[in-house]
Amino acid sequence: MYKKIRKMEAKSFIYTRKTHETENAEDYVELIGDLIESEGEARVVDVAKHLGISKATVNQTINRLTKKGLVISKPYRSIHLTNIGKQIARKTRERHNIVYNFLISIGVNKKIAEQESEGIEHHVGEKTLSLFKKFARKMEKKK
Repeated sequence: MYKKIRKMEAKSFIYTRKTHETENAEDYVELIGDLIESEGEARVVDVAKHLGISKATVNQTINRLTKKGLVISKPYRSIHLTNIGKQIARKTRERHNIVYNFLISIGVNKKIAEQESEGIEHHVGEKTLSLFKKFARKMEKKK
């Protein structure tokens, strides 16, 4: 029995490490997409302000996202999402909203639900996310 438990734990840790690898990129493209939608553009200074980090840190990450083909950016210009970046941003926003709505449906305060859904969205599998969505819709219909 112990060996079986250890195998399961290893799979869980591997899954978590893989989700951590993409978490930062997902947060950035989601925020960039949100800024473009609400402000008409996304600038390094705006990303830094929203994330509470330095412009230098944002520039380093934007360079990595450019190499991955998720954004297009030139010095002192707006940041643009590539088609792949747009897809990831849309999917991440959708996951965020599903988790947020689920948390609200189980009685979590809106402010806390917003904060906590920001991290949970990256670690919830598709099957669980589907159940979250179904449950939140069911609870909404009961209101």
